[in-house]
Amino acid sequence: MKLHIGGREAKEGWSLLNIQPGEGVDFIGDIRNLEQFADGSCEEIYASHVLEHIGQMDMVRTLQGIRRLLVPGGKLMISVPDLDVLCKLFIHPALNLEQRIHVMRMMFGGQVDPHDFHYIGLNLEILGQYLALAGFSSVARVESFGLFNDTSDFRPYGVAISLNVVAQN
Repeated sequence: MKLHIGGREAKEGWSLLNIQPGEGVDFIGDIRNLEQFADGSCEEIYASHVLEHIGQMDMVRTLQGIRRLLVPGGKLMISVPDLDVLCKLFIHPALNLEQRIHVMRMMFGGQVDPHDFHYIGLNLEILGQYLALAGFSSVARVESFGLFNDTSDFRPYGVAISLNVVAQN
């Protein structure tokens, strides 16, 4: 199986897991509890702008839960807001107050519903450490996945704000 965690866009060959029901969502559940899936049931897992909704205390356990689903050699593709980029954008003198508020919302979540809060800021070094602690064998940064129409390629103000990485089981 190929599992898209947090997804809403149906795509042939991919199953969608989301915390909220919706059109095209195959499984309803929380990324922190993936017990509904068997060990080694996924070849690939994609999670775009989901991990920032997990607190620091739950991050390693959540990533271990994701890793449990992957077959040996399976691939985890993650996109998160890049804290390094967002910090630079936030203090950029060319941005006005409204634009800085937009950047702040990318850092802390839009907070439009109970699921839209960000509990952690991640950059390559921090995310790589969490993935290593969870047992992933390698982590590589990629520019784009090109899989879904989502925020992994979002470029407000001419700057890519997402950190995209591939982690191998």
